[in-house]
Amino acid sequence: MFRRTKIVATLGPATDNPKILRKLIEAGVDVIRLNFSHGSTSLHSSRVQAAREYAQALGRAVGVMVDLQGPKIRIGKFKERTIELLEGETFILDADMPLEGGTAQRVGVTYKALPQDVDRGATLLLDDGRIVLWVDQVVGNEIHCRVVVGGELSDSKGINRQGGGLSAKALTDKDREDIKTAAALDADYLAISFPRSASDVHEARELLRAAGGRGGIVAKIERAEAVEAISEIVQASDAVMIARGDLAVEIGDADVPPIQKRIIRVARRMNKITITATQMMESMIESAVPTRAEVSDVANAVLDGTDAVMLSAETASGKHPVAAVAAMDRVCRVAEQEDELVHPRDRRDKAFRRVDEAIAMAVMYTANHLPVKAIAALTESGSTALWMSRVSSAVPIYALTPLAQTQSKITLYRGVFPVPFEQKSSDPATVMRLAIDELRKRGAVGEDDLVILTIGEPLSKPGGTNTMKIIRVRDLQLD
Repeated sequence: MFRRTKIVATLGPATDNPKILRKLIEAGVDVIRLNFSHGSTSLHSSRVQAAREYAQALGRAVGVMVDLQGPKIRIGKFKERTIELLEGETFILDADMPLEGGTAQRVGVTYKALPQDVDRGATLLLDDGRIVLWVDQVVGNEIHCRVVVGGELSDSKGINRQGGGLSAKALTDKDREDIKTAAALDADYLAISFPRSASDVHEARELLRAAGGRGGIVAKIERAEAVEAISEIVQASDAVMIARGDLAVEIGDADVPPIQKRIIRVARRMNKITITATQMMESMIESAVPTRAEVSDVANAVLDGTDAVMLSAETASGKHPVAAVAAMDRVCRVAEQEDELVHPRDRRDKAFRRVDEAIAMAVMYTANHLPVKAIAALTESGSTALWMSRVSSAVPIYALTPLAQTQSKITLYRGVFPVPFEQKSSDPATVMRLAIDELRKRGAVGEDDLVILTIGEPLSKPGGTNTMKIIRVRDLQLD
């Protein structure tokens, strides 16, 4: 039983052991994530090289995602490392204060424009919402707060404003340099943190292309403003990541599940990819098994139609990285058995703008109403396979392409499996026979199976898919 939902796993100290990394890929990782909030350029480069070598040895394509740090707004450090804030006390966030000299009364902030973004009545959330401060007044560059929810506060914890409203730009100077590194690594996807609008996505894409990068752009939805502008951000991106940590802090935890479902619906309607992330199996940082709640969380994301689910610290620094991937793989497979076959009405009722999109939709309708074993999409760009993946189906889609870049990009498409395939003939009939034979050799189809095959004529023309054929394997065998 194949798994349609893709797994993104973050690399880190826990995966630097070569045996662990190889087992991680064997366990079913589709895309590796490099968190540029941590680690050096050389370390990231060595991790990418090792992952690609192991994937190649295993005969698999594994995508690479670079995740930029973004404008993480944090408090400074304390002289005593930690302080205790009590409810009702006053506490000052001081933009003029050195970042190393925090006390029980005040602490510096990394974002010096913070005093201009808040006023009396604003609520600031520290350490992922564990500490809640109410802004009483702003005096110069000092934000005088009253503690609403107290507790222990330690160095460099993040700051969010409830409801959004912080004006920090999505791309920092560090991000601009890291984009050059992503291009040098030939990353398949570049994830940008805290975008507020489509212009942030466009800027990242322009910088990546200028640096020679060819990857797609993933917009991480983690600001309240991003939710409000979700349609324009999704349209501008190749994929969106529902980054539920900071998002929950800004909009409230109870609002995240319905927002998650809405973002997935919007993205599928616009032919974009979705990644559901943050705390999916967080208990497995320490535990060898997930909690029942985590299993339900992953399963519900699958049933919502997400393309991929992501592991962060579970694999990067956890004690059981391989077990975490295996658990996620197991949950996805079982959840997919309950997945409903859905033909969205907005697709049935709309006029298609491209011939290859119309072919893709016809294929999926046919596949869900005929006992078809597999779909073989001969593709250069991967677009036809992407459109096919927007329709729920239990039929596997094999994207046969000669381009390594397309093979890596497809690793994030739900229900699509990349197959290296060289078109060694200019004759379409011969190419189709070779394609079917490739699937037969891989054990994907048998002699009596029906296969739907799509191809563009003339051959090797990107975006030129214009033909759909329904073939019985035994009727199209090589001599």
